[in-house]
Amino acid sequence: MRTVEISSNGLRTKRRKQKGAALVALLALFGLVVAACGGDDDSSASTETTTSDTTETTASAEPVTLRLGYFGNTTHAPALVGIESGLFEEALGDNVTLEAKPFKAGPEVVEAIFSGGLDASFIGPNPAINAYAQSDGTAIRIVSGTASGGAYLVVQPEIGGPEDLAGKKIASPQLGNTQDVALRTWLKDQGYETDTTGGGDVSVVPQENAQTLETFQAKAIDGAWVPEPWATRLVEEGGGKILVDERDLWPDGRYVTTHLIVTTEFLDAHPDIVQQLIAGLADSIEKIESDPDAAGQDVAAGIEAATGKPIKPELVDATFANVEFTLDPIASSLRTSASNAEALGLLDPVDLDGIYDLEAVNAVLQERNEEAVSDS
Repeated sequence: MRTVEISSNGLRTKRRKQKGAALVALLALFGLVVAACGGDDDSSASTETTTSDTTETTASAEPVTLRLGYFGNTTHAPALVGIESGLFEEALGDNVTLEAKPFKAGPEVVEAIFSGGLDASFIGPNPAINAYAQSDGTAIRIVSGTASGGAYLVVQPEIGGPEDLAGKKIASPQLGNTQDVALRTWLKDQGYETDTTGGGDVSVVPQENAQTLETFQAKAIDGAWVPEPWATRLVEEGGGKILVDERDLWPDGRYVTTHLIVTTEFLDAHPDIVQQLIAGLADSIEKIESDPDAAGQDVAAGIEAATGKPIKPELVDATFANVEFTLDPIASSLRTSASNAEALGLLDPVDLDGIYDLEAVNAVLQERNEEAVSDS
């Protein structure tokens, strides 16, 4: 039986079946016996089997913990489905312990990665760019896409258009996160100035999404640029209306909202586990497409666990139509997001060559007879 523990810091840990733990213990004991019998090989975690013309390296037999970050949003639905339904654990196997921790916005994830607290995370493009830039290209790699679309500017019903936003207060999830950059870029295109302290022609106020719903309902803010399901909740529960669908601002309506990043340290040490995680991600996307009702239950449970705010599964199910779930990282939109952040003064110029490592995702796609994705 699979158990779930939620500690005081919000860490959500899924333990493997007891028989899996027993198997690991037996394998470890077997390894000690072999070592005791002597030999002239070292204690490396991997073993090599050599034939007359090939050398094969097998994956580590030692237990591994994968610390994975995610957000309580529909744009992270494949992550939530993978965690709640056990699809990630199934794909990772008995030798990997999954520790999944919710975050409120991307910059917090970057801090956790830099402090050594995470191995991988689902995240938006701009925080991933920041992590790459701040580490001089050494900290992380984008290994797969997850979602496209699903972000909106929702405003109070009395606001008729962009011309009515002067002097208004608009929320974004966090300074420098993906929706924050999108909002500030759009406002700039409308002729408005903003700054990082909430001043300017339009005041941009960073708030976590669950708080934004409350402040919008109380009319303490005039609008918010937020991902699903929060955009739909602002409309359905807050009486707001959609002013901007971000899909309308991108070629063919496609842009990366969420992708999967992995620390280079973990990727170098465990490329097999990264590929298994992406295989579980593909399974989660398939479940959303084939059984949206069950997936909606998973996502609703995941959002409540991550934010402490319950949400109706049928509302989650309705937001699926606003998001494209895909393993394609839509790399061209990442570079546009970087340019936008640079123009706003939120990012120094950065060379993004090397930010992608798509070997694992393309291996998963090949196994499924699907077209490979590109880093351009």
